[in-house]
Amino acid sequence: MLGRLFESLGTLTTVGVVWIMNCFFVDQLGEGIREMTVKQATNLKAICERDALVEAMSLVTGVVATRTPTPALQCVRITGQDSRLKLAATDAEVSLTLTIDRVDLQQDGDTLVPADKFSQIAKSCDDQTITIASDSESLLIRSSDSRFKVFGFPITESPEIPTFDHDDPDFTIDASQFCGLMERTVFAAASDHSRYAINGVLLDRTGKTLRLVATNGHRLALASGTCDGDKENQQCIVPTKAMVLLRRLLHDEGVVSVKVDNGRIVFHVDDGANNAATLSSNLVEGTFPPFEDVIPKDLDQKVTISTDALTRAVRRAHLMTNEESRGIRLVFDGDKLVITSRAPETGEAEIEVPIQGFSGERMEIGFNPVYIIDALKVVGVDEIVMELKRSDKPGLIKCGNNFTYVIMPVSLQ
Repeated sequence: MLGRLFESLGTLTTVGVVWIMNCFFVDQLGEGIREMTVKQATNLKAICERDALVEAMSLVTGVVATRTPTPALQCVRITGQDSRLKLAATDAEVSLTLTIDRVDLQQDGDTLVPADKFSQIAKSCDDQTITIASDSESLLIRSSDSRFKVFGFPITESPEIPTFDHDDPDFTIDASQFCGLMERTVFAAASDHSRYAINGVLLDRTGKTLRLVATNGHRLALASGTCDGDKENQQCIVPTKAMVLLRRLLHDEGVVSVKVDNGRIVFHVDDGANNAATLSSNLVEGTFPPFEDVIPKDLDQKVTISTDALTRAVRRAHLMTNEESRGIRLVFDGDKLVITSRAPETGEAEIEVPIQGFSGERMEIGFNPVYIIDALKVVGVDEIVMELKRSDKPGLIKCGNNFTYVIMPVSLQ
C-alpha cells in the first residue's frame, strides 16, 4: 500500500508528502481505535439463574478480605468461558474458585468487581434470572425492573488464585464422609488468636485412615474416617476459616480431592453434577499439641445415656448459670444422673436423667454445659457413652470408634 502511495506522489513537494503521510497514519490509527472499540464491546455477557448466583456469591463473600489496603482482595473475578461462569476470590491466605452452569453465556469475558456489593445486588433482585454485562470499567446488572452499574477494577489487578492438579492428588475422600468429620471437630477449635497453633484443625492421614482433631485447651474433638491414597503419611494444620468454608461447599454426593504442597493445602470438590469448586489455603505454622497424650486411657466408669435426654437436661440446667457460675454439676449415682446448677441471685435447677452401666460409688463432677451441648449436637446417634474416673480428671464422650471428645472438668467451688 505504501509503495503505491509513493508512486502516486509524483513531483509533489516535500510539504505535500508530509501532509499526505500524516493523513495516512491518522487514518490507520483511526482504524486501530475502531478495532479496539469493537474488542472492548465484546466483553462478558450472561443471563444467570438468580438463586444459583446468590448461593455462589454467599460462599465467595466468605473468602474476601473485610479490611485491606488492597481493593482487589475485596473483589470477585467473574469469568465467562465454556458456557459457564467462574467466580474467584481470595484474601491472600484463603482462595476460592466456583463454577456455575445454570447460566446462558452469550459472550465470553471477565471482570473484577467488589464482591459484597455484587452479592447484595443479586440478593435484592426478585426475578428468576439476572443479566450481567461488563465493559472495561464496570459491570452492568439488570433485572426486569432495575438496573445497576458497579464500577470495577482492571483485570490486571486480579490476584493470583492457585489451581488444582487433577492428576496428582495426595488422597481423595467421599464428600459426605468428609463433611461428617468436619462437623464433629471444627467447632472445638480455638478462637483465641494468641494460641496460633490451635487456631485450626489438625489433618492427620496415616495410610487410608484420616483423622481430624481440634482443641481449644479445655476440650478436644477427634473424628476418624477412611480415604483413598497411597502416598506418604501427612500431618498439617488447616485454618478454621478454610474448614468452615469447605464444610459449606460439601453436599451429600461428590468427591473431595486433597493436595498438600509448599505450605498450602488445596481441596477440589466435584459434586458429580458438572459443578466444581477449588478451595486453597495457607497452612497454620507451628506444632499441634500431642493430642493422643491428652486422651485419657485409664477411665474405669462407662455410662450409657440417651443423647436426646442428656441434651434436654443440660440445656435446662444451663438456664441457671451465669458468667460467675458457668459450670453444671453432674452427680452419678446408681441408675440415675442428677444435673444441678445454681446462679447467685437467680436461682437453682435440678434435672434427673436415667443412665445405664454405672456401677461405682457416687461421683460428682463439674463441666461447662456449652461444651457438652456442642458435642451432643454432632454425635448423630441415639445413645452416647460417657467415660469417667474422678471429679478432677477429664471425661470422655464417645460414639462408636470414630468420635472421641475430651472435656476438662471445672471447679464448682
